Amino acid sequence: MADHVDVLIVGAGLSGVGAAVHLQRDCPGKTYAVLEARDAIGGTWDLFRYPGIRSDSDMFTLGYSFKPWTDPKAIADGDSIRAYVRETAREHGVREHIRFQHRVARVEWDSASARWTVHAHRDDTGEDVVLTCAFLFTCAGYYRYDSGHTPEFPGVDRYTGPLVHPQHWPADLDWTGKRVVVIGSGATAVTLVPAMAERAGHVTMLQRSPTYVIARPSRDRLADVLRRRLPARAAYSVARWRNVLLGVANFQLSRRLPGLVKRFLRRAAEDRLPVGYDVDRHFSPRYDPWDQRICVVPDGDLFAAVDDGRASVVTDTIDTFTEDGIRLGSGAELPADIVVTATGLNLLALGGMTVTVDGAEVDLAGTVAYKGMMLSGVPNLAMTIGYTNASWTLKADLVARYVCRLLRHLDATGQQVVTPVAPDSGELAPLIDLRSGYVLRAVDRLPKQGPRAPWRLHQNYPRDLLLMRYGRLTDEGVRFSRTGASADAGQPTGTRRPTERTIPNA
Repeated sequence: MADHVDVLIVGAGLSGVGAAVHLQRDCPGKTYAVLEARDAIGGTWDLFRYPGIRSDSDMFTLGYSFKPWTDPKAIADGDSIRAYVRETAREHGVREHIRFQHRVARVEWDSASARWTVHAHRDDTGEDVVLTCAFLFTCAGYYRYDSGHTPEFPGVDRYTGPLVHPQHWPADLDWTGKRVVVIGSGATAVTLVPAMAERAGHVTMLQRSPTYVIARPSRDRLADVLRRRLPARAAYSVARWRNVLLGVANFQLSRRLPGLVKRFLRRAAEDRLPVGYDVDRHFSPRYDPWDQRICVVPDGDLFAAVDDGRASVVTDTIDTFTEDGIRLGSGAELPADIVVTATGLNLLALGGMTVTVDGAEVDLAGTVAYKGMMLSGVPNLAMTIGYTNASWTLKADLVARYVCRLLRHLDATGQQVVTPVAPDSGELAPLIDLRSGYVLRAVDRLPKQGPRAPWRLHQNYPRDLLLMRYGRLTDEGVRFSRTGASADAGQPTGTRRPTERTIPNA
């Protein structure tokens, strides 16, 4: 006999723990379980252990809406965030509902019974486990936990030193006094370089092209003042909303006046770098701000490391690895005792699980996302994908509370099934609207978003808050039904009409 719960949550990271707390608070009569593929709570914040690991979002927005962040640092390190997630799980009794080392392989929806059958593999015992649930809530993020992305570098087999990917950081790696080359220019690279430069002989960030980098204080002065004058929850709420609105304003300004924002970011970098530094070559990207995420460096630590000579930035291509380092396209040699490949992630939708609806396998790339959280033709399934231009948890909180609204609506109306329906017409766009390499490599395998609400969200938290917390539950993008009723909306599950076309990089 399979175990059965009302709601099954996949993932015990920041999103999954938050979803469980919201479910307990808003739907206290629902039974639930959490399946976690690894053996610990924390997700990303437990997996990544590389030097300097931290959030590039402030904790007043990355923290949960229901649990004030009380640590003095607003830009927090990975250990502090992991402890915060675990403390939340412990305080709310979520840990007792988590089944560790349960990796979900496939899920099967049956319309006759209005149930999901979930097939998981236990990595600790090797056995297969079957559970059923009425609603499936995936909070597994969107990248592969077991492998990061490393390009095929010419001559890499000749290199005799350690070659390390940040996603699999060796606990015993010692870089004290060593020459380190970090390949990459994204958030991971700009975190690693100043952290490793504290002990290394020298650290070089080798980038093919630059990324926008901006310094922010690691402490929030307004929040510090508010904490001294207001109750903790009130101070947290004010700081949270101030940072939300600043983030939305900065994003909108970047979209409408990209040239102005480019000049501001360039000047801000120039002010922190040595006189005469080639800012245009190393810190002025060709793309517009927020086509890719802007990298945040707390207290300008990357710029400080470059300014005092502990680190340097080289913008060039790799010709080949050598026994002792890397030869560049320009012909220059970079000696390296250690090479770190901060070259990105591999995306993986829904944690890699296979999804079938009434025996037909769902092609995720052929589905359209409803409110950024459900998939056309797939009943009683929600997924958490956070914002790309703001803190992940802002969106995760909205999704979790919306799922609870749906569950309460089903109970109140005597229905059991909620199924999104794809738009009748209009051009489709990628669900994740960034042009980062890790997104472009996987965009053809991911769900799409439609031309307008409710099939498109706008990376705007206040706007999404109104839609998802106060907007109608019954609209043109969703169908409610009872057990055994057909959930099909006139299209084969997981397919897209041939008259539609996808907008690349929209």
